[in-house]
Amino acid sequence: MKNFVKGALAAGALALATPAFAQEIVVVSHGQANDAFWNVVKNGVEQAGKDVGVNVEYRAPETFDMVAMSQLIDAAVNQEPDGLIVSIPDADALGPSIERAVAAGIPVISINSGAEVAKELGALLHVGQDEYDAGKAAGERLASMGGTNAICVNHEVGNVSLDLRCEGFAEGFGGKVTVLPTSNDPTEIESKVSAALSSDESVDTVMALGASSAGEPTVAAAKASGRDVNVASFDLSANFLQSIADGDAAFAIDQQQYLQGYLAVNFMGLHAKYGLMPGGDVPSGPNLVTQDKATQVIDLSSQGIR
Repeated sequence: MKNFVKGALAAGALALATPAFAQEIVVVSHGQANDAFWNVVKNGVEQAGKDVGVNVEYRAPETFDMVAMSQLIDAAVNQEPDGLIVSIPDADALGPSIERAVAAGIPVISINSGAEVAKELGALLHVGQDEYDAGKAAGERLASMGGTNAICVNHEVGNVSLDLRCEGFAEGFGGKVTVLPTSNDPTEIESKVSAALSSDESVDTVMALGASSAGEPTVAAAKASGRDVNVASFDLSANFLQSIADGDAAFAIDQQQYLQGYLAVNFMGLHAKYGLMPGGDVPSGPNLVTQDKATQVIDLSSQGIR
């Protein structure tokens, strides 16, 4: 009888210690498959899922495709998850799908892009940086370095966040700014930046909007030109950080995208389990990485954390 009671108590304790069900969270981003930036976001998502003890699925279209992304959001809504995390590069295209999730009672958090529309669409909060202000800060810094004629390399024209980066950059820079539209193919970017530098020898500054996809080929183009051109980029990659350390690039703007994935899943997991949620948006950046800091960050970048 004693053994039976002990066994029953042990089973009861185990039942109390084990959740009745595992929370299901779906993350849908616009990150392209070949973009190293979004691999860091995904690493943060997966680590948070492990730390909080929730099941997380990360999904993204193969290319920057708002129709495909809206379909991924709709498919997630049909699963009735305990939470949905989305980036919002185009509110007009994605808004109806996000509002459908909210109407279905699915909590939504936005990350990376969409800070200016997240509340309007029903998201509980946004984790990211203010892209316009970050661009403005970059422009001011490059202007203080003597820049007067700049190119802003936009590898996803139509992505509101990247458009805002160029707009903010133009205001902060104050001089002439030309937006150079490209794909996110590094070979194409290097070729187009090289052509732009060749066609206008007064260009002294290039602002890239993604380190691995655009910043690295921009550095290569600037070095090949043989001219003194200040290059900076949003986001980080080990190679671009090495260029900063070597003096071939001025700085990088770090929005700490690992935090965007990690914190959003963490918040959503705690919300699903306990109803907890921060009272407002969470700024993950910007942080300026200059030559004196670059070497410290290279190893973390190569690990997919920075």
